[in-house]
Amino acid sequence: MQQLCLFLIISLLMSTGALFTTPKVASLEFAEDPDEETHTLRWSSPDEPYLVEFRERFNLEEIIHGAETQMEKVIKVNSWVSNLWDHHGYNQPRAHDPISILEEVQAGQRFRCTEYAIVVSGALNALGIPARILALKTSDADTRESGAGHVVAEAYLEDLEAWIFIDGQWNAIPVLNGQPLSAVEFQAALAQGGDGLQILSFNSLEQWFYLRWIAPYLYYMDSGLDNRVGPARRDYTNIMLIPRGAPELRVFQVKWPIENMLYTSCLETFYSPPDL
Repeated sequence: MQQLCLFLIISLLMSTGALFTTPKVASLEFAEDPDEETHTLRWSSPDEPYLVEFRERFNLEEIIHGAETQMEKVIKVNSWVSNLWDHHGYNQPRAHDPISILEEVQAGQRFRCTEYAIVVSGALNALGIPARILALKTSDADTRESGAGHVVAEAYLEDLEAWIFIDGQWNAIPVLNGQPLSAVEFQAALAQGGDGLQILSFNSLEQWFYLRWIAPYLYYMDSGLDNRVGPARRDYTNIMLIPRGAPELRVFQVKWPIENMLYTSCLETFYSPPDL
């Protein structure tokens, strides 16, 4: 289904001559001074029983066999997850942890972007790479009735000292002149015209479609303070990065109140390295 939709949209763009134009994206600004209040982020250790079980049951070490760098491991994990099932925009799993999701996938279920991000993030944490789920939202996410959000993952690569954007649904990782990008850096690269921007594993048709599709979602971004992996109930407090001058997003798609949310315009706060 995703491939059919991609074909139809590409055909439309080709008919209008818009396929290879860079999407027009406004530059976003963020606060330079760090927040006075600090926020404690929590992460799983790969030695925790749940992640040991995940790693062993799904042969995660075999999936990354031959990878010498953390980036190579991320690419292998993202490709593996992306190919586990075909996207379904409405199905929700019975439980929201990676093992439970994959058990349902093995039984034939298909899920949303959210579940790709959960499994990608969980697998990377199980392999010792800190990763989090990142919810993306459009600038009009409060008034748009549908299609106002997308969910990806971000991982922190210690060898690069950098956060990188990972879209499990699309098997997409953006790089600029060979350097992987965070979600904010991805948006900034688009705003600057996209020169040198590449989506790993995409051909030119797929890349330009994806850039046009993802661009509107790179406005509001939020992630959990508690990024531990597993079925146990966690602290559901999230922190949202908002561009300077933008209102705090309090409602999603008209009727869904946004609760348990902290807000910041500081990149240093939102992108602080994991303290493991």
